[in-house]
Amino acid sequence: MPASLRELRQRRKSVTATKKITRAMELIASSRIIKAQQAAARALPFTRELNRAVSAVANKSHLDHPLTRDVTDPKRVAVLFITSDRGMNGAYSSNVIKTVAAFRQRAEEEGRELFRYVVGRKGIGYLNYRNIPITAHWEGFSDAPTYDRAVEIADRLLEDFLKPTEEGGVDEIWAVYTRMESMLTQTPRVRRLLPLEVVEGVTAADPEHPEPLYLFEPDPETVLDALLPLYVRSRIWFYLLQSAASQLANQQRAMKSATDNAQQLIERLTREANQARQAEITQEISEIVGGAGALADLTENE
Repeated sequence: MPASLRELRQRRKSVTATKKITRAMELIASSRIIKAQQAAARALPFTRELNRAVSAVANKSHLDHPLTRDVTDPKRVAVLFITSDRGMNGAYSSNVIKTVAAFRQRAEEEGRELFRYVVGRKGIGYLNYRNIPITAHWEGFSDAPTYDRAVEIADRLLEDFLKPTEEGGVDEIWAVYTRMESMLTQTPRVRRLLPLEVVEGVTAADPEHPEPLYLFEPDPETVLDALLPLYVRSRIWFYLLQSAASQLANQQRAMKSATDNAQQLIERLTREANQARQAEITQEISEIVGGAGALADLTENE
């Protein structure tokens, strides 16, 4: 049964209101993406220099530090993964969750016990719905992270990593975040966070990037004790910034798609409403003509 003219107009009015909302959310996400990218760009020089300093200390001192000591056969593995607090951002959170599921499958095949550290209500809700235990979780800042939050997460991970496994500690900590490749491409990535894989980023054989000279005071071990926690915090801060930019990019695309779909629906409802209105007018004319003809026949018969 075709919809009445009133129903079509009500639906068109409702879709128009929805379009205004999705359009506003698209514009907000577009403006916030720029700020998120600028924040990531500002943090990059500090992160790069910190990496160089950590590499220099670790490679020159050859210290056996707890944060860089590999475990031969890790049995307790933790994964930190970053999702969103809200929906309406496409497949952003589901892609991260799928990546974590694949990581879990590999860990189980290798006989490792997995512990989950979650950022974002979407990941928390996913695990709670399936009664999967959560070791620690954080929420409420997925699209606008702060460095204080990164410090909070890093300190908890460091605490559990340095704790003996007999007391509930873990042998390895991995991170799953979404890398902002471009406005059109955001890719979930898996990176080992602890123990640190310190790689020397510069060599003396490279004349364009000479190896920096450092003096360690009071000694390399003390310097490394101070730098490595700072290094972990900077990595988590980088992951949060990249994930926030990726979330906003996904939201911008999702809202643009919703706005375009709403516009197409409005156009279709407008055509159907015009057709319904034309049908009503045609019916009214037919009734008037028919009534006039009947009245004329009645007058002739009299």
